[in-house]
Amino acid sequence: MIIKASASLRNDYTTISNMAKETKEPIYITKNGEGDLVLMSIEAFERREQILQLRAKVLQAEQERLDGAETVSVSEARKRLRERADGI
Repeated sequence: MIIKASASLRNDYTTISNMAKETKEPIYITKNGEGDLVLMSIEAFERREQILQLRAKVLQAEQERLDGAETVSVSEARKRLRERADGI
């Protein structure tokens, strides 16, 4: 976990920006010794958003399955995907 004071962000933005891009990890910014912000590169943010969207889809599919939605076996899903790919 990377923690930096808000003064570091004000005084050395370029270093903090480069650190966020290189580590691809969030940087926690403190103000008066307390947590204030989290800074991350756009790449890291977009990756996180994609993961959260995928997680939401998986949870939705699982809820639909629990609610009785029709399911297919792995082999049937592969067969359908091959058929779709062949049609392209």
